[in-house]
Amino acid sequence: MSTTDAEHQGRTTLAMLAEEAGVSLSTISKVLNGHADVAPTTRQRVEHLLERHSYKRRGEAARGSSLIELVFSDLSNPWGTEIMAGVQQIAHEEGMSVVLSPSGLHHAPGPDWLPGVLQRRPAGVLLVTTDPAPLLRERLTSRNIPFAVIDPAGELPPDVASVGSTNWAGGLAATRHLLELGHTRIAAVSGLAHMLCSWARLDGYRSAMASAGLPVREDWVHMGDFLVTGGRAAAERLLASEDRPTAIFAGNDLQALGVIEIAAERGLRVPQDLSVVGYDDTQVAVWSRPSLTTVHQPIRRMAAEATRIVLRLAAGEAVEQQRLELATHLVVRESTAPPARPRP
Repeated sequence: MSTTDAEHQGRTTLAMLAEEAGVSLSTISKVLNGHADVAPTTRQRVEHLLERHSYKRRGEAARGSSLIELVFSDLSNPWGTEIMAGVQQIAHEEGMSVVLSPSGLHHAPGPDWLPGVLQRRPAGVLLVTTDPAPLLRERLTSRNIPFAVIDPAGELPPDVASVGSTNWAGGLAATRHLLELGHTRIAAVSGLAHMLCSWARLDGYRSAMASAGLPVREDWVHMGDFLVTGGRAAAERLLASEDRPTAIFAGNDLQALGVIEIAAERGLRVPQDLSVVGYDDTQVAVWSRPSLTTVHQPIRRMAAEATRIVLRLAAGEAVEQQRLELATHLVVRESTAPPARPRP
C-alpha cells in the first residue's frame, strides 16, 4: 500500500476506515483498486464508507497512466468510427493508448466493468451516449478518475462534463431546406425514443413546420433506431399509399439510406419523386447514390474535445467550460430537389 493512501484525507485515513469497516488494510486496498477477491457484502460496506467519508485518492489515477478508457456500445457503424477517430487523435498527440470497453446498446456499462476500470486505473473515462448513474459517478470520483460524456442521451447533472451538438438547430435547418425547395408534405423519422437528441431534432422539424404555417401530420412522424432497419420500417409505412410525403427528414444517415432503399423498391426516384435529408454527414452520405443531403454533426471534434477535457481534469487543471455544444450545419448534395409537379 502506498504512502499516499495512508496520508490523511481531511481527517480520514485508510486505517480509520479499515477499523470502522472491521476489515484489514489490505482489504481496503483491494476494494480501492478493484480486485475481485473481496466478498460482495464486504465490498459494499467498504464502498459505503468511502463514499460517506468522501475519500479520494490523490491523483494516482492520472499520474503515470497512459490509458484513456472509451466506453461505447457499437463501433461498427460510421458514427462510431468518427468517435473513435476523434479520441484516438488526441490520445496519439499525448502519447497515450485507448482502451475500448463495450456497453449495452446506448446504456451504461454493465456491473463487471467498474472493477475492471478500477484495476486499469486510466487517466480518464469517456462515456458515449450514456447517462452515468449516480453510483458510477461516485465510484469514479472517489478514485480520482475524471470522466466526460460524448453526445449524452439525456439531461446530466451540472457537474458532469459533456460534449454534444446543436441537435434542435440541425433539425430546423434540414426541414427549412426542404421548405425552401417548395415541399409542404414533409415527414420525419427520428431516432431512439430514450435519447434526447432524437427529440431535439424532431422539435427542430416541428418548429420549422410551424414557422412556415404548416401542420404536422402525426402519422408522418416516426421514431426509429438510428439503423438502416429503422429507416426502412418507417418508409414502408410512409410510402405505402398515394397519400404520401414528397420529402422525408431522417434522424441520421443510416436511416436515410433505409428510406432510399424502400423508395427504390417502390419505383420512386430520389430526388425526383422523393427528397431525403439525413443527419450526421458520415462517409455513407458521400457514398450513397444519390449522394445524401445531410446535417453535418462535428462527431470527430466532439470526441476530441471531450478527450481534451478529461485529460485536463486528470492533470489537475481547471476547466472553466465543461459543457460544450458544437454547431451543426446543412450540407446540400443530390438527394433533395423541388417537389415534382402533379401529373395532369
